[in-house]
Amino acid sequence: MQENFEYWLPNEEGKREKCATQSNSVIIIGANGAGKSRLGVWIEDQNSNNTHRIGAQQRLNFKENIQLKNYEEAENIVRYGRADPQSNPNKLYRWTVNGETPNTRLIDDFEPVLAALLARRTNEALEFMESCKCAQISNTDSPKVPETIVDKLYYVWNNIFPHRKLKIIDSKFFACFNGQQYPANQMSDGERSVLYLAAQVLCLPEKQTLIIDEPELHIHRSIMHPLWLALERCRPDCLFIYITHDTDFAALHNSSDKIWIQSYDGQNWQLKNLEKSDELPEELLLELLGNRRNVIFVEGEKGSYDIRLYSLLYPDYYIVPCGSCEQVISRTKAFGKSTQLHHCKVYGIIDRDYRTDSELLTYKSDSIFSIKVAELENLFLAEEVLKCVGEHLGCKSAVTDIKDQVMKRFSQAKTEQARLKVIADIKYKLSTTDISGTSDQEIDNRIQNLVNNLDFNSMKQETLAEYEDIIRNSDYYEVLAKYNNKKMSQSIGHYFSLQDKDYIASVLNFLEKDVCNGLRGAFIKYLPEDIPTTPVKTSIDK
Repeated sequence: MQENFEYWLPNEEGKREKCATQSNSVIIIGANGAGKSRLGVWIEDQNSNNTHRIGAQQRLNFKENIQLKNYEEAENIVRYGRADPQSNPNKLYRWTVNGETPNTRLIDDFEPVLAALLARRTNEALEFMESCKCAQISNTDSPKVPETIVDKLYYVWNNIFPHRKLKIIDSKFFACFNGQQYPANQMSDGERSVLYLAAQVLCLPEKQTLIIDEPELHIHRSIMHPLWLALERCRPDCLFIYITHDTDFAALHNSSDKIWIQSYDGQNWQLKNLEKSDELPEELLLELLGNRRNVIFVEGEKGSYDIRLYSLLYPDYYIVPCGSCEQVISRTKAFGKSTQLHHCKVYGIIDRDYRTDSELLTYKSDSIFSIKVAELENLFLAEEVLKCVGEHLGCKSAVTDIKDQVMKRFSQAKTEQARLKVIADIKYKLSTTDISGTSDQEIDNRIQNLVNNLDFNSMKQETLAEYEDIIRNSDYYEVLAKYNNKKMSQSIGHYFSLQDKDYIASVLNFLEKDVCNGLRGAFIKYLPEDIPTTPVKTSIDK
């Protein structure tokens, strides 16, 4: 039978309410300033004797030789901050020495933690020896060697650092790597953090509620999830409550109960249990929940110049890269359906590509809008942008030369561009036409009608005629709206005496440093008007 864990949380009036879970881990996630650490203090205060909080700030220094203590004394120092807490059995001494507050104090208990682990090891050895003696006296089978606290420590350590072995000799801890052995107090910060956290969790009494404030501190995120997963396996009797803003960690812990700190007014918290979304990836959901700004989903990957440009043009928004256009569309739609994410507005921005006005219109009801050029790269070819850059670099004459070059390249590619445009139109019509019916004949008739209306050659000639009109009229604005050629913007830098490959990066630098007069406005002209560049305040901000 699965164990049921109980803990306390405050309601909106600050009164405590009992909560229960069958998972032995709960993740409380909130943005910076959401009162996360104070909430950890509040939870610990509700049942301090059976709750142990591991603070965010720890001093990771200790002596090479650990001073041995009996287990009770060492455990009391770890849990209460003093060897004999009987006169005042609470956590105040541990958290409030020298006027420090419970949510900010730097804890210095590495040596007592290791001493408690060594004392537990000694007690376990003595208990096993006593059991063996009793078996020998009663002439019964000797007991099996139990799994000890040190075995568990080695298990955790080997999960995280399989190529670095941990060794305990007398009262000393060592790490071994490539045949070299060095004292544990000379370990890296990451190694010492793992040793400290693992030893502390393992040496505590049974059935504790462990509050881990900011588990991401001092530990590289690649080992954070495996570390706590291993410790949860070693301590299935304990409830782990993680208080974090790390969305990756929260998403990887997919079996945990998750609670979102929606707001904190300095005294009371507004908390909400999170349900998993069937359509929105949990990692993304949690990332957005921790964000207080309105959201824009965009094409491109993290680190791409797409993301950098949108971040500069929409500085008050939270920009989320989605990779493909299809992902922008699906995630924006899913976000709109989520009842948990009503605290902020969300938009999607896609490239125009080969889409028709009627196709783009169908997306608007889901707050998905396109830029006014075929591809984002064309924004760097916009006449207004070129003029700003040319004036800043003293190359005003380059603008006419670049426009002529773009027109020439489009004229040369018009037939291929028309072909690709028609293929995209046909794909869209095939994917959106309803061919269902009540009989096979009705379905067949609808399919035939659809095929008969898709005349590739006539559609191509019509599109080509449209492109020729654009060229004849030298309509540069329409060329940028129709011409799909990502490499075009990377071939014009030399007109400004720049390396072609450096042109986009240079423009982004001008925009970021605000050294090019009117540049931001030049870009904004080509953005969708439906997304205000200064957003409406969210419900949280009001």
